[in-house]
Amino acid sequence: MPDYDRLQVELKSAPRSWLVTGAAGFIGSHLLEKLLLLDQQVAGLDNFSTGKAANLDQVQAAVSPEQWARFRFLEGDIVEPEVCSRACAGVDFVLHQAALGSVPRSLEDPLGSHRSNVTGFLNMLAAARAARVKRFVYASSSAVYGDSAQLPKIEENIGRPLSPYAATKAMNELYAGVFGRCYGLASIGLRYFNVFGPRQDPEGAYAAVIPKWIAALLHRAPAQINGDGQTSRDFCFVTNVVQANLLAATTERPEAANQVYNIALGERTTLNQLFDLICSALRKHRPTLPDQQPVYRDFRPGDVRHSLADIGKAQRLLGYAPVHGIAPGLDLAMAWYCGSAEKG
Repeated sequence: MPDYDRLQVELKSAPRSWLVTGAAGFIGSHLLEKLLLLDQQVAGLDNFSTGKAANLDQVQAAVSPEQWARFRFLEGDIVEPEVCSRACAGVDFVLHQAALGSVPRSLEDPLGSHRSNVTGFLNMLAAARAARVKRFVYASSSAVYGDSAQLPKIEENIGRPLSPYAATKAMNELYAGVFGRCYGLASIGLRYFNVFGPRQDPEGAYAAVIPKWIAALLHRAPAQINGDGQTSRDFCFVTNVVQANLLAATTERPEAANQVYNIALGERTTLNQLFDLICSALRKHRPTLPDQQPVYRDFRPGDVRHSLADIGKAQRLLGYAPVHGIAPGLDLAMAWYCGSAEKG
C-alpha cells in the first residue's frame, strides 16, 4: 500500500489535532477539507487579506455536519504574537500556509511581504515552540532558487533571490533551521512549484496564470503571455500538495525532519504548451468557445526563465508520490474554474 494511502487509514483510526494557517486560502482550504474528511480535529487561522469566506463555505459543503463540527476558526493575523499563541494551543501539527504570495506584489510592497512572510512566520515558530507542537510544516517556494540556472532544481543548490518574495521564503527556511538547532522544534519546509486547482483566485492583479487565462478565454478577452511563451514551469495540482503536507507532518523517519523538499510534479511545461492544454480542457466544457490565440508581451521583472523540480528527495524520505499530472488536473478542476470565472 502506498505511504499516503496507509497514512489516511491511520489518521482515520487515530485522529490528531491540527492547525492550518491561511485556512481560507486556496491551498489552506484544501488542507482543511482533507483533514476534516479524515475526521481530524482542525483549527484554522486567517485574516482574510487574501483568503475568502466562500472557500470555507465550499469546505463545509464538502464534509459532513459531524466533520464540520470538528473545525474551530480563528480570525486573526499572524503578525500578532498573541493570535499565533491562541491558534497553536493544544495542537499536534501546524501546517503553515499563511503568507502574502506573488512576486509582483512583493516588488510593489516589500515591507508588507516582509511583515507577513517573515515577522509573521517568526511569530508562528515561536508560538509552535511554546505549545510544544510535534511538527511544524511550512510553505516555502521554488522562488528560493532565484538565478540558479541548474535544471532540475535540487534542494541543496539555490541561487540568489530575484524578488522580495523569494527573499522572504529563503528567510523562512533559515529561521526554521535555527529553531531546529537551537530549540529542538522539528520542522519541514515544502518548496511549492506553481500549484493550481479549484479555489485559486482568477481575479485581481496577482492572479496565477491558469485561472487568469481561463477567465480571459471564457470572456473572450486576450490571454496574455509574458515573454515568448517558452518560459517553463513545473505545474503541480493541489491534491499533490495536500499529500505532501500530511506526509511531512506525520513522518516518523528521523532523517526526514528539519529538511526542505521540492513539491512538484517533476515535469516541465512551457507557457505555450500550457495555453494549448487549457484550450483543450476548456473545449470539453464550453465547446462553443471560439479558437483564440495568446497575446505576447514583455517579460515580467523578477520572474525566472525555467523551473523544473527534482522530487527524488521527497519521494525517498516522505513517500511522496504525485498522482495528478497537469492535463488530468486541469480536467478535474475545469468545472470549478469555469463556474468561478463566469461569476466574476
